Amino acid sequence: MAGLEPSQARLEQARALIDLGACCAAPTGAPTHESLRRGLQLAYRAGAAGLVKHAQDELAATGARPRTLALTGVEALTPSERRVARMAARGLWPTRRSPKPLFVTVKAVEAHLSSVYRKLQIKSRTQLADVISGLR
Repeated sequence: MAGLEPSQARLEQARALIDLGACCAAPTGAPTHESLRRGLQLAYRAGAAGLVKHAQDELAATGARPRTLALTGVEALTPSERRVARMAARGLWPTRRSPKPLFVTVKAVEAHLSSVYRKLQIKSRTQLADVISGLR
């Protein structure tokens, strides 16, 4: 698989990862699940509906729980993460003030923002504002 990593052939990489996960299926095989999940995400981003369905079926056959199709990017954000990200991007939580508009604790906001940063692969509020500005 390492040979496909730098390639622009994302659909072929997705197909290879899904095939690898399918042929090496073992009920407790975390590497199998990881290959299938990575292949699923690449297929989803490539718009390959048939390949997405195949990956989902293979994941279900291994006993993996269903997950969101996108693991990174704006599509991966939950509705709560989107709300918190929008408000943080607007500067509503620059400090540890209570996030009263959402009626949640500061810890919950911090957890959501941590997840948002990971999913969007960003590290700062400035980057968050740039990404969220196009999100409705």
